[in-house]
Amino acid sequence: MSDNNTSTLKSYVDSAAGAAQNLVGNILGTTGDQAEGQAKKEKAQAEYDASHATVKLPGATASSAGAITKDHPDRTAGSWNQTAGAAKEFVGGTIGNESLKQSGRQQNLEGQEQEARGQVNDFTSGAADRVAGTVGSGVAAITGDRVKQAQYQDQHDEGKTKQRGAEHDIKKQAEASQ
Repeated sequence: MSDNNTSTLKSYVDSAAGAAQNLVGNILGTTGDQAEGQAKKEKAQAEYDASHATVKLPGATASSAGAITKDHPDRTAGSWNQTAGAAKEFVGGTIGNESLKQSGRQQNLEGQEQEARGQVNDFTSGAADRVAGTVGSGVAAITGDRVKQAQYQDQHDEGKTKQRGAEHDIKKQAEASQ
């Protein structure tokens, strides 16, 4: 199991242990157990958050693991087509040119579809890289090949970063549509 997966699993276990200790403290009325349990839960949440930390840049994503991945070209082109289409639609509506307005609306919709295809590509290829990196790193650890283990860990980290970048954009779009 990779260090990142181990860290995430440890965060879940620590959080559950902290919640249990807090609950026992509440039932028994021992404030020391309550406070210690709460501290464990908060530490586990901080570790989990750090594991999921990414910075979304225009056309790329950077993660706390140090990986930087470039977005699939359809994501950037789709975003550009949405912007250009929205501008055409606005101008067409403003000047009363129904053809320009309809053309802009069509370009905007095509851009949304194009960006979504790029997001799906990044999400699925990122997930595949994470799995391949985790498995490869485990095999390399068993065989003692530290160089291969580091390469597979990099593959895992880049896959995770790519996947988190797609998740970030998908979440942002979902929030904007509400």
